[in-house]
Amino acid sequence: MIPRYTLPEMGFLWSEQAKYESWLKVEVAACEAWAKLGRIPKKDLAVIKKKAKFSLKRIEAIEKKTNHDLIAFTTSVAEFVGPSSRFIHMGLTSTDVVDTAQAIQLTGACDILLKQLEALRIVLKRQAKKHLYSMMIGRTHGVHAEPITFGLKMALWFSEVGRQIERLKQAREHVAVGMISGAVGTFANIDPRVEAYVCKSLGLKPALVSSQTLQRDRHAYFLSVLAVIASSLEKFATEIRNLQRTEILETEEYFAEGQKGSSAMPHKRNPLTAERVAGLARVMRGYALAAQENVALWHERDITHSSAERIILPDATILLNYMLDKFIDVMDRLNIYPERMMKNIQLTRGLVSSQQVLLALVKRGLTREKAYSLVQRNALNAWKNEANFRQLIEADSEVTGLLTSSEIEECFNLSYHLKNVDYILKRAGIS
Repeated sequence: MIPRYTLPEMGFLWSEQAKYESWLKVEVAACEAWAKLGRIPKKDLAVIKKKAKFSLKRIEAIEKKTNHDLIAFTTSVAEFVGPSSRFIHMGLTSTDVVDTAQAIQLTGACDILLKQLEALRIVLKRQAKKHLYSMMIGRTHGVHAEPITFGLKMALWFSEVGRQIERLKQAREHVAVGMISGAVGTFANIDPRVEAYVCKSLGLKPALVSSQTLQRDRHAYFLSVLAVIASSLEKFATEIRNLQRTEILETEEYFAEGQKGSSAMPHKRNPLTAERVAGLARVMRGYALAAQENVALWHERDITHSSAERIILPDATILLNYMLDKFIDVMDRLNIYPERMMKNIQLTRGLVSSQQVLLALVKRGLTREKAYSLVQRNALNAWKNEANFRQLIEADSEVTGLLTSSEIEECFNLSYHLKNVDYILKRAGIS
């Protein structure tokens, strides 16, 4: 059974409760750092660590007056802590807390998404191995080309998801960064050692240089990676949709008993989940664009990025979480029809072997141009008259004057296309 990492876990990560818990972690860690430097008495630190809490309802009520969520938060915490709260938020600015805490949320989201990508790779690997020799027609420009295997198609996707995992790991490093540097990033009212302690305790790295904010190129890169991952899912989903077309029907989404495909047509079995994934990728690319717009802030800070990020960061990570969950299920339960794949290979009556005939003629001494012309002449005849390509080749005196019947037969041996599939799978890291 494939492990699932679904909405409740990711959704809670972006809840108001989780957000304020992250803020509290930053504030308490800063107090611990100050205490180590002798700026907060140990007894006050003990009180802070014991009593520091918050009330969601109280924060909401205070914010209606202050119109400032961080001040509402620290005020609520102070009401729980009492006099020792005078040391909370000492030397910090709001964004020190918000951006550092947000890094905790982003890295948590990354970890969930990485687990999902690994789960998708497990499914793709299984399908690649199971269908390594399930021959199907390769299509270029939507037109029949030469045979491949469904296992190779899965290996291609497996490899692509591997690249996406590496990209997301890199993106995680870009956002696993905190800052506790004060109002404009100069450490005028805070010791740099506080920042070092807070970031280390929270599993983050300090930004080498900051203003009043972490710079938003980090977040733009992160969301751009999510968009690229979503685009790969769209690519995969689009292929499933195409392979489920009635004229092709080589794969089909699982269709549960009692499921309905159309309110009007009882016969319909539609690739609705793949279509959903493909459509949602468009939304994800929109989030990436908004993140790129957030990079250019005025001077040391404005808050044009903040309002957008309150939407795009939770939504983008939750959305990709959902897309991955749905597509993993599609691939885990996908109906695959090797018999139909072979039937489709045979639709063009042997034309898929045209290159083997071409190469055999070249091997016998014809120029490529002459051999190509000879083979194409028979191929066009097969297309136009719906004739059997092999029979036309066997009836062509120019061809039979150069190739024996056994050599012609070998040209139409479909297993010819399987000779390197094991090598490809091994090179892709599938064993």
